Amino acid sequence: MADIGATGGSGARGFAHVRGLVMRGDVALAFGIMTILVVLILPLPAILLDLFLAFSIIFSIMILMTSLFIQKPLEFSSFPTVLLIATMLRLALNLASTRLILSHGHEGEAAAGHVIEAFGSFVMGGNFVIGLIVFAILVVVNFVVITKGSGRIAEVAARFTLDAMPGKQMAIDADLSAGLIDETTARQRRKDLEDESTFFGAMDGASKFVRGDAIAGLLITFINVIGGIVIGVVQMELSFGEASHTYTLLSVGDGLVSQIPALIVSTAAGLLVSKAGVSGAADKALLDQFSNYPTALGMSSFVMLALGLLPGMPMLPFLALSGGAGYLAFRAGRNQTTKLEKKADEKAKADAPPPPPAEEPIASALKIDELKVEFGYALLPLINGNGGPGDRLSDQIKALRRQIAMEMGFVMPPVRLLDNVQLNGNDYVIKVKEVDAGTGTIFPGQFMVMDPSGGKVGLPGTQTTEPTFGLPATWVEGSLREEAAIRGLTVVDPATVLSTHLSEVLKNNVAELLSYANVKALLKELPKEQAKLVEDISPSSISTSGIQRVLQQLLQERVSIRDLSTIMEGIAEAIGFTRSTQAIAEHVRSRLARQICAQHTSPAGYLPLITLSPAWEQAFMESLVGDGDDKRLAMAPSKLQEFVTRVRDSFEEAAKKGELPVLMTSPMTRPYVRSIVERFRAHTVVMSQAEVHPRVRLKTVSSI
Repeated sequence: MADIGATGGSGARGFAHVRGLVMRGDVALAFGIMTILVVLILPLPAILLDLFLAFSIIFSIMILMTSLFIQKPLEFSSFPTVLLIATMLRLALNLASTRLILSHGHEGEAAAGHVIEAFGSFVMGGNFVIGLIVFAILVVVNFVVITKGSGRIAEVAARFTLDAMPGKQMAIDADLSAGLIDETTARQRRKDLEDESTFFGAMDGASKFVRGDAIAGLLITFINVIGGIVIGVVQMELSFGEASHTYTLLSVGDGLVSQIPALIVSTAAGLLVSKAGVSGAADKALLDQFSNYPTALGMSSFVMLALGLLPGMPMLPFLALSGGAGYLAFRAGRNQTTKLEKKADEKAKADAPPPPPAEEPIASALKIDELKVEFGYALLPLINGNGGPGDRLSDQIKALRRQIAMEMGFVMPPVRLLDNVQLNGNDYVIKVKEVDAGTGTIFPGQFMVMDPSGGKVGLPGTQTTEPTFGLPATWVEGSLREEAAIRGLTVVDPATVLSTHLSEVLKNNVAELLSYANVKALLKELPKEQAKLVEDISPSSISTSGIQRVLQQLLQERVSIRDLSTIMEGIAEAIGFTRSTQAIAEHVRSRLARQICAQHTSPAGYLPLITLSPAWEQAFMESLVGDGDDKRLAMAPSKLQEFVTRVRDSFEEAAKKGELPVLMTSPMTRPYVRSIVERFRAHTVVMSQAEVHPRVRLKTVSSI
């Protein structure tokens, strides 16, 4: 019993394995192709031939129906492959039926199966001459008309598609560059274009299958008739009349069974290649386009009526068709009138004066612009785009937002540009959240000239101060631009002056501009692997607001948050031993050591340092009060003043040597040193020893 159970279980598993293979699409397709090839070689019983002939007919009908209902040709991109399979199937069945006709034709009209017998008897009606004529007409229609026409359409479509590819590629690239589409849409459109060219090229070659199939069917039928008569008269001792009747009926029946599916598939191919440029199913496309011209339908109805009234013409069919065409013309005209009235109403609504604006709700007055630049009336040409030299303000602001996104790691809010009649004509004000963050004066049509050494410019013009860095400068006329360049002076156009000032204002306030919504968007755009890390730590260990404060502390010192994956890993590590935002930010800075060092490496390839002496390190450590994460600096004012003086002197000496060093401290004192330095040297970088990457070359400029 155990052996029987084991054998039964093994058989069940084997059956399940075979069933699984059959259910797989690739295995089923391979099995079907092999079956077709076997039919070409081995004889087939009449009952199986009937089954395969029925399958060939329904398969061709499925192909035709699919071609009718698809919206565009690329939805049936597998048609060339399907066409080859259908052609091979018909040829294999032709060969199998030929074996049966020549081997058993003397036995009667059912020798090759009941399907061939039915087609032969029904079409020919007992007269094989009629059958031959009908078969010949079907072959001519299929080969000369449908196959040749669809093959020509496919050839021309393939040629034109390939010729148009470069222009379509350039159009996609232009739309992508203009911002009309995104990268995903551009990639999909390129793939559709590639698929389209491949499809029509394949259809050009696939049309040769249909033509060859028609020729092969004609030759096979001719061979069956002649060969069958010879075999029937010579070998089977039938009379010439009996042999002619039997073998011709079987051969023509076989030819019809093969040619009708071939005609259906050829029609499907013609519909498919002629559908290029027409969207939607075939019935909707045809009805929509015919109904656009009710006059044509009306004229057709009138002609049909005139023909029906001619003497000797059968009146009933022509009058019926005339009435049908007239009804369609009436319906189409009414629909067209409705469409025109609807368009007229829409145009009238669009042209109508807008209703008086409703009173603005008080809540709208609470909204503020995060970034705004207000101009005096004389600077309006810079906004309107006709300001002459330096007329690139909007373009420069777009480029500036892109640059800051690349440098700092998130997209800045849009900058609103508007005029302010309360300002002097050439003044502008940069506002961050409705608060003045910078102001300056520029002159459209002129250029700001500065001496790189910081001296005064010896050219006639308006003396001023460069608004970003406070350097002495002069506004000169455009005619003096080349002379200033020859003297080695720095020449800047008005738009660049303003955009440079705006850039510094944005970098100084970038931490304040990083909102909660920005952080949520940044976290949402993380890769799936990193998004799982965020789910693990937020909100269970740290809230989104906590992550926002960490990122703001990094941005406050102009540390880019573009490498958000590494930052989130650093946060995940830090929350294991602290909940202090400052301590978490310090740990994240150590994870970003490579980035921070690369940001401040000199052109010579080393990181210039001004180190903090052990005495000052000890002084800062002794001045910390509080416990744990609540420590704060409580240094004597005189000591702080001494520290400020020494830092200022050290950096001024380094600047004279052409160096832009960073101030190096211990990890424990870095936040407190930075809090002092940022008050009088906001751009000075303060790094801890934990933020120095092992492979960075160091150069100590001096020590405090």
